[in-house]
Amino acid sequence: MKQTTLIKTADIAKKWYVVDATDAILGRLSTEIAKVLRGKHKPTFTPHINNGDHVIVINAEKVVLSGKKENDKNYYHHSMHPGGLKSRNVKTQRQLFPERIIERAVRLMLPKNVQGGNQYRALHVYAGPEHPHQAQNPEVLVINTRKGDNK
Repeated sequence: MKQTTLIKTADIAKKWYVVDATDAILGRLSTEIAKVLRGKHKPTFTPHINNGDHVIVINAEKVVLSGKKENDKNYYHHSMHPGGLKSRNVKTQRQLFPERIIERAVRLMLPKNVQGGNQYRALHVYAGPEHPHQAQNPEVLVINTRKGDNK
């Protein structure tokens, strides 16, 4: 009889991956990043243990949204004062804080609990091509979500 082996916290080996977001479609990129952050790509995935890896996303300012979402999609936040609802479309968000586009998309795909918050901390997003994590020796993670890759 076969048994399912559950990984222990002491046996977890976390890797670092770097992803280039140039011309990648936002939703498809975010689902793959969330899968790596949760650890679902590993054969040792255990739902109640944070088994995910660290992901570095570079060139966040060059991510692509399909359709007319660049002008039509809005991000909302509220100041908790009467009449304090603020909105910003993707075009404005890209000019001010391009990292937040990917951060928000990935965050909403993670579990809404303490473990999801811990997994979210393993995401590192940078607007340009440079990142300060060379000492971790990140591996390149190829995600085929480029615009026009409808295979």
